[in-house]
Amino acid sequence: MNNPPSDPLDTEAIRAKLEALKSEHRDLDEVIDRLVEKPPFDQLQLQRLKKRKLGLKDQILRLESQLIPDIIA
Repeated sequence: MNNPPSDPLDTEAIRAKLEALKSEHRDLDEVIDRLVEKPPFDQLQLQRLKKRKLGLKDQILRLESQLIPDIIA
């Protein structure tokens, strides 16, 4: 389940980390786009970049879920 940060400093730290991860994700997207524009390209490098990008997306989603408070139904 989500464990929302109890301390506002924790929330700010999570938001800062989230912004850094989103920035890296965007940068990887640009690198991947440039790589595939110029064939021939290294398929293994492309796979590694995409895997890293996917890992960043997972981390982003995990952090975003920590910022959403639990709703007691």
